Amino acid sequence: MTPSIAAANLSALLGRCETTTLRAMRGGPTYETGAVVPAGLWTGITADTARDLTDCAHTRDSSLVELVKPPDPTDVLGTLADRLGDPDAVYLGQAGAPPDTFTTTTNHEDGSRRIGLHVDNWDKLPYPTKHTGRRRLCLNLGPGTRYLLLGDLDIRTICKAVHPDDFDLRYPHTDDLRHYVEDGHLIRCFRLRLDPGEGYIAPTELFPHDGSTQDQQTPSTAAFWLGDWPRGVLPSLV
Repeated sequence: MTPSIAAANLSALLGRCETTTLRAMRGGPTYETGAVVPAGLWTGITADTARDLTDCAHTRDSSLVELVKPPDPTDVLGTLADRLGDPDAVYLGQAGAPPDTFTTTTNHEDGSRRIGLHVDNWDKLPYPTKHTGRRRLCLNLGPGTRYLLLGDLDIRTICKAVHPDDFDLRYPHTDDLRHYVEDGHLIRCFRLRLDPGEGYIAPTELFPHDGSTQDQQTPSTAAFWLGDWPRGVLPSLV
């Protein structure tokens, strides 16, 4: 499965989406060994790619990527998710990112080395139901611009390729992505720009992803929620 982005305006998507491939890091003080990161220069996507990304009529809501902007971006942290239809939605907190950071997420155990693109595991779902996990809502609180990095292959497909004999018994994991890339398989990555006050709702349990402030001169902070939301609960940026 490849990502599906809800969009009615291809020009708007073309204006905020770029692509490159992914590679594995060899470790060191900044990144974990095997961490998967963007490989090269970013280039704009083509109109054909934009059409492929937005062909989502048959995509289930839990697998859909949406680029969104709350109608009132001020004073939303306490009430934003309450208005979106899932009474069990969870506020996950905030995370700051310094400027010009390749990827933003650090290992929560040591707090220093970055983990690169990864898949979330809040719902702890096995292979057969991994695609039904809750989506994450992210809002860029600023002051700087940031990006959503999104791999173009879902973790179930990756897990099946890495573990062909027993994939259906496994819990798809970031380690599967790392093994897949280290084995020489090609994965594209999309970079989607999020200005202050903008955000996304995305299946971060299903697709490799991370944040980025690469090429930005100002830090930014993001707020996160986890919930089971239908498509269209917030106005679309595209």
